Amino acid sequence: MARIAVVGSINMDLVTTVGRRPGAGETVSGDGFALVPGGKGSNQAIAARRAGAEVEFVGAVGGDVFAEALRTVLRENGVGVSRLREVEGPSGIATIVVDEGGENTIIVVAGANGRMTELTAADLDTIAAADVLMCQLEIPVPTVLAAARHARANGTVVVLNPSPVQDLPAELWTVVDVAVVNEGESARLASALADVPHVITTLGAAGASYCGPDDLAMTHPGVRIAVVDTTGAGDAFTGALAAHWHEGPATALAWACTAGALATTKLGASVSIPAAAEIERLLAETGTR
Repeated sequence: MARIAVVGSINMDLVTTVGRRPGAGETVSGDGFALVPGGKGSNQAIAARRAGAEVEFVGAVGGDVFAEALRTVLRENGVGVSRLREVEGPSGIATIVVDEGGENTIIVVAGANGRMTELTAADLDTIAAADVLMCQLEIPVPTVLAAARHARANGTVVVLNPSPVQDLPAELWTVVDVAVVNEGESARLASALADVPHVITTLGAAGASYCGPDDLAMTHPGVRIAVVDTTGAGDAFTGALAAHWHEGPATALAWACTAGALATTKLGASVSIPAAAEIERLLAETGTR
């Protein structure tokens, strides 16, 4: 079983469903509303745990009404929360609008995630003890760099999902082992990704591609499935990939694509992440294990 440390964000998602998303200055009537724990870091931590890994989460919640619910969703999913701190001010939130085709628009307010400005000695010990460190970019970049630098120094594989996409310090790319990007991020970060040993590009319903050392390349065709909501699908993909990275890129890619597809069959992020048994069953059905 892989041991994974996630240094990242945790949010409360305010999810509204609509027939179609509004244009600029337009008001439309919604069909439904739900509060769903999310955040890329939390989602990926839960996804890795459900895919079979042992996971510790390093992050922050605020001192508001959402904090306990966010802490609870990690705990109930078997993710370690001893490194989840509470800071002053609100927790992170995301406002998500999902249309009838399952596509979404997301606005993220960092809240407590933006105040994750340093790592404690205990945080660093958690990273050093892990097989894999997973990071995203919904917390301050200097914190991500510090985590990745410490992971590299201690032989921990660094998996970076550089989202939301932005310009990053050159040093960060030198300590990343695996980058997981979508097509837009791949185009934006092409020059930086050239120096990353393993690059996985998600292709939506078309699956994903892998490029590795010695020009090793492969693709997974993806899994055709009825889509309800694409929110969190990329996080389910990344978490499952990290959980099975030790089995090699082909196996990890199959698990990731299958987990990502299953995550689109339910509304919401963390609640849609599939369990290992669901992923294994679909892998067997599709013959892509």
